[in-house]
Amino acid sequence: MTVKTRIIRIGNSQGIRIPKLLMEQSGITGEVELEIEDNAIRIRAAEDPRRGWADAFESMAQHGDDAMIDPELPDTDWDREEWQ
Repeated sequence: MTVKTRIIRIGNSQGIRIPKLLMEQSGITGEVELEIEDNAIRIRAAEDPRRGWADAFESMAQHGDDAMIDPELPDTDWDREEWQ
């Protein structure tokens, strides 16, 4: 789908209004990334570096692969007397 729109002034910046239909079809919500590509501005959903972590952790737990790998350390005087 191609839509023509105008660049508008937004404070000291410039922007565009993106029609609702385009937003719905793109599925983009929240943050976006802008990239200059072949003399055009490309807009795409911002990547979520933690996407899929919850599913991965759940899968690990189901397979018994979620044990702590660090050994249990003995308490110190500081742990017993000062830690709250």
